[in-house]
Amino acid sequence: MLENDDIQEIFKKLATVVDNKSYLNLHKFIAMIIQSGLSLTDPRLAESTLKIEQQLEKNESGLIDAETFRKCITGNIALINKIWRDELAIPKFDEFKTIIEDEYNNVKDLKDGKVATYIPQLSNVNPNYWGVSICTIDGQRHHLGHSNIPFCMQSCSKCMSYALAINDLSSNHVHQYVGYEPSGMVFNELTLNEQADQPHSPMINSGAIMVAALHKIVQQFRKAAGGEYVGFDIATYTSEKETADRNYALAYYMREKKAFPPNTVLEDTLSLYFQLCSMEINCRSGAVMAATLANGGICPITGEKIFSPTAVRDTLSQMFSCGMYNYSGQFAFKIGLPAKSGVSGAILIVIPNVMGLCVWSPPLDKLGNSVKGLEFCKLLVERCHFHRFDIMIKHSQKKLDPTNRFIDDTSSTLTKIQYAASIGDLTALRRFLLKGYDLAMPGYHGRTALHLAAIEGHLSAVTFLIEKCGVAAQPIDKWGNTPLDNAKEFNRREVVEKLTSHLNSMTVFPK
Repeated sequence: MLENDDIQEIFKKLATVVDNKSYLNLHKFIAMIIQSGLSLTDPRLAESTLKIEQQLEKNESGLIDAETFRKCITGNIALINKIWRDELAIPKFDEFKTIIEDEYNNVKDLKDGKVATYIPQLSNVNPNYWGVSICTIDGQRHHLGHSNIPFCMQSCSKCMSYALAINDLSSNHVHQYVGYEPSGMVFNELTLNEQADQPHSPMINSGAIMVAALHKIVQQFRKAAGGEYVGFDIATYTSEKETADRNYALAYYMREKKAFPPNTVLEDTLSLYFQLCSMEINCRSGAVMAATLANGGICPITGEKIFSPTAVRDTLSQMFSCGMYNYSGQFAFKIGLPAKSGVSGAILIVIPNVMGLCVWSPPLDKLGNSVKGLEFCKLLVERCHFHRFDIMIKHSQKKLDPTNRFIDDTSSTLTKIQYAASIGDLTALRRFLLKGYDLAMPGYHGRTALHLAAIEGHLSAVTFLIEKCGVAAQPIDKWGNTPLDNAKEFNRREVVEKLTSHLNSMTVFPK
């Protein structure tokens, strides 16, 4: 019954009347789905897509009655209802796409960095490639630039293979053989931690080799990518093996220290490690992989559970602290998001409970991270509430929250602040101040909380606003009035005296 009510509501809102009968235009319905960020190729909409295509073949105008519409969408009503009610992860997806496009173009012409050459196959990549893809936890997607060009995962594979190892073997088992801490050294440094003769972290080469020794084959990468492109570059695999002296040295050093699990076959382990580094994805599949982690291990495109919540939690912790080579600390500080980079120029970025991103540009900085990729992340976090600790200063920064479902959250908050001032509610005003809100925000007519407190004669509120909050004492509203003018107009003598005294004190300077 509930499903039928939802279908009827959607039909009524989108219906047009033709010859006194109500019809829904399938072309407009399709446009609504696409505008939300989803695609008709989404496997979760497969049943409805097939029926819609069949209807359009019968009738190019796309006009269908209520019963036909019900038959078209009943199988996928849950997802369609989320689209209709604007309940997807990013509600105003068109606006967010514009932000992504702006930042993509802002870094497009950067020429800094050099393509990796220590693996010969990587040196052949076009340095002008620049791709960005996003995928939200609800499967909203957007792609820019060279997003469908394949590239080798390289170290980006480390976060996925680690998650799979945790998922299959448990965190306790994996960390008997590999540590948790950033090494503070280059990613292929010949060193183990002093406490247990283990690799420092699964996000560096020695740790990734160890993880490869713990599980023999990985078939889940494609599932984590929701069936998107995942391939294998045999030329890179060969190139990896031919230039792997340092990795062989790491493996033999760990064997000397008896760091491997019993019965580990070194050659097989290294072969798997090279295969993982040589796996190919593109930005589109990488974004879905990152979104699977953002979604607690459930692929947003297929709904299939790939990783356990524990595996995701542990993987994101490692990505946050160790995922960006020797820039990991600065990335955590400035960007504040779990991420994993690779020397192919890719970065997988996870915004937990919101989305995954994959950015790719081959030229690297001196620490091995994509120059354009880092700058894109920096600009995006400067503009949007995505840093994991932005919530601590959420209301005092001029950032956008793309996940906000309210039409105008600022307007709603302003109304509450001004109402508190108008009734002299100091408790509420203190609460807004502690949360970081700007108590000097003007309303539509230019009136501030101080105007309203002055008009109503609330001396304590006026004192709190100018002395504790430091709001300007002379804001001018639409009619050219200051709070002092309002206090005089409504004969609020105590407020007039307080504001006059405050303004006089502001104009006295030491000799």
